[in-house]
Amino acid sequence: MNKLVLLSFLLVFASCTGSKSQKEGDEKKEVKETETPPFESGEGLSSKKEQISQNTGEMVRFEDGTFFMGSETGLPNEKPVHEVKIESFYMDKSPVTVKQFRAFVEATGFKTEAEKFGDSGIFNLEKQTWELLPGANWSKPFGPSGPDAEDNHPATHVSWNDAAAYVEWAGKRLPTEAEWEYAARSGKNSGEKFSWGNEVSVNGQFFGNTWQGEINAPDTKDGYLFTSPVGAFGENEAGLTDMGGNVWQWCADTYKPYPGNTEPYRSDPNVKVIRGGSFFFDQNGENSFSVSGRSMNSHETSLFNTGFRCAKNPDSE
Repeated sequence: MNKLVLLSFLLVFASCTGSKSQKEGDEKKEVKETETPPFESGEGLSSKKEQISQNTGEMVRFEDGTFFMGSETGLPNEKPVHEVKIESFYMDKSPVTVKQFRAFVEATGFKTEAEKFGDSGIFNLEKQTWELLPGANWSKPFGPSGPDAEDNHPATHVSWNDAAAYVEWAGKRLPTEAEWEYAARSGKNSGEKFSWGNEVSVNGQFFGNTWQGEINAPDTKDGYLFTSPVGAFGENEAGLTDMGGNVWQWCADTYKPYPGNTEPYRSDPNVKVIRGGSFFFDQNGENSFSVSGRSMNSHETSLFNTGFRCAKNPDSE
């Protein structure tokens, strides 16, 4: 299968089916199904806002806890809701920025897969189609004739393999899918749909960089057609930014169904979890950037709406 066909397949598969799922045996989690998650209380979990700062970004500490992962009212691949045990970890406050990624490249001479392949995936709004744009990469997200990537925006056109190289250099790691959702929920068993609450906007104020309008008629009510500066829409209760919208974020996990989900799916170790939705149109709408929304892409794929953030273990400080 050539690269463009693979790209098109994965994009359609990721954004249109909403019926596949999660993760190879994560050592840090114990899973059991539950029929009635106690989301109403919002009690019982600890995050918290102890923060550490390094040259690779500020981090927020989350303490040990147990939470109910998934949703019974979201897409089929978010089911069943199941209890997950989390061990203490740190999560980057924001996605890795262009400036931070540049520091990595300058220190190591690293070449991303987009640079090696010579192209990367964007959606051409004029042609209304996905395409592999020659010369598109993390520093030139719209190709050589387009503007430079802005320092305070999330790094994009970064594959899972590229992200894995960055986190190793930074002395960190990619978050597990369970850690990502736990952090998006601010370490609480809350029934809120999004990391910031239940509404996409209130009185014209948007809480995330997400798509408004149709795919062929964008309506940038939130102020951004493409990426926005990290943190432009504020923090969730735990102190994290961009936990819904802006860019999809790579997780460590291979994508496969949750325990107890009977949707047919053949696990492929080269297909990895992405979380958080993005600025771009998604056929799953609000479900794409909910706290429980989940999708996937192949480990070598790089796109104009996909980035990442880092995690680390407390014992690696």
